[in-house]
Amino acid sequence: MPMLSDHTTLRLGGPARRWVDATTEAELIDAVRRADAAGEPLLVLGGGSNVVVADDGFDGTVVHVATRGIAVADADAGTVRVTAAAGEAWDDLVARAVASGWVGVEALSGIPGSVGATPIQNVGAYGQEVAQTITRVRTWDRVDGALRTFASADCGFAYRGSRFKSDPQRHVVLDVTFGLATGPLGNPVAYAELARTLGVDVGARAPLADVRAAVLGLRTGKGMVLDPGDHDTWSAGSFFTNPVLDAAQAAALPEAAPRWTQPDGGVKTSAAWLIEHAGFGKGYGRDVRGGRAALSTKHTLALTNRGRATTGDVLALARDVRDGVEAAFGVRLVNEPVLVGCTL
Repeated sequence: MPMLSDHTTLRLGGPARRWVDATTEAELIDAVRRADAAGEPLLVLGGGSNVVVADDGFDGTVVHVATRGIAVADADAGTVRVTAAAGEAWDDLVARAVASGWVGVEALSGIPGSVGATPIQNVGAYGQEVAQTITRVRTWDRVDGALRTFASADCGFAYRGSRFKSDPQRHVVLDVTFGLATGPLGNPVAYAELARTLGVDVGARAPLADVRAAVLGLRTGKGMVLDPGDHDTWSAGSFFTNPVLDAAQAAALPEAAPRWTQPDGGVKTSAAWLIEHAGFGKGYGRDVRGGRAALSTKHTLALTNRGRATTGDVLALARDVRDGVEAAFGVRLVNEPVLVGCTL
């Protein structure tokens, strides 16, 4: 039986009882319909970068989304409409966008995973989110047994969330359409760290290639660009989302804690800051439980497999961090990756 550890960036997860490689949209829909008709548990897997799979594996059908295809159409002067199949590698699409002078996803460089996963999580980094450029998401509706297309306004996009994430068993993403501007300069830089790296002010613009190179450099320095030889990259990316608090919760934090007021009146703070100031520094875990799982030595938000870890090891580390932050600050961190067959 195929091992899911061979298909996840954490390199963890037991066997799949049945594995289907869906290389066309028809194969993808057919595999999903067959599993649903048989009442069989189903896991739809893209790049495996945002998932934690149990050591026991998955007792059902795993459909690996391996569809390909990118279609480009001019929307009007100065814009382009790009539709990518769900199985396309996300960073390959970003690289093509930068090389082609398509503006709006350059700060999302270096993020692993597939195009189809991006609207589910509303993938974001360095001041950009895919919600800013997605115009359409086409899906297979498992409940209605029909194709459904959602305009961006109907996707329920929120911070690291969407209608697809809130109802995870219903929609299988088939392709995603992005509306991108054209030109040599990226969007105004919205993230201070990226602006400093580029040597520009927040709100200024920089060449697309420079933005991509700067983001890749920053992500590499944090162990967030996949490298088989670097255990700091054997992770599911950021394991915890940045908490969004109400005013009272935010006021109770130490004065030095970061705070960003949100449009809805909530206050976002930094999960990494909370983790570090609760006593969990970079590399924490190397001396715990044999050091099989540990926080990245480059970034405290990444929980990593040091080469011999089990999923149980990673989850035990996650509980240590989550509970320690809650004890220190009264804030309960929420995991970002999807847990399959396991709980935190």
